Amino acid sequence: MRCISELIGPQIAVDSRITAGYSWVEREAMMKKLLAICFSCMLVPAAALAETRCGWLVNPTPRNWTLIDAQNEWLIMLQGGYEAKGMEKIKDMAEGEHVTINYSHGYACFCMNVSSDKDGSIKQIFSTRQLPLSKCRRDPALSEPR
Repeated sequence: MRCISELIGPQIAVDSRITAGYSWVEREAMMKKLLAICFSCMLVPAAALAETRCGWLVNPTPRNWTLIDAQNEWLIMLQGGYEAKGMEKIKDMAEGEHVTINYSHGYACFCMNVSSDKDGSIKQIFSTRQLPLSKCRRDPALSEPR
């Protein structure tokens, strides 16, 4: 097995003041831990940067979806155009309390963990949770869709 210093090469120098008094094995262990920390910081999942948005999830017609919360109306999908990543994470709203409009379409109260753009689009959906209709109806910042 090759040691870490052979893999990373001589271009990374360890300050001797930091490693003074440590054996070569201990220094190598410290270097491995440091590299592991650096790599884990670079691999922070996008879900960790998600925001939770709660409000009316509206699906008035096929392949048209928006989320209306207290701050904005967020575009999730536009028929023949835009589609946020993770649409499959939206559960069938008919499984919970919902209002049916236009045959099998309608709206329901949902909380979603998402990432969004400043332009009012949801870029990615990480998770969703359907809530009772009363939760959104009691929120004075939300108007029920018509």
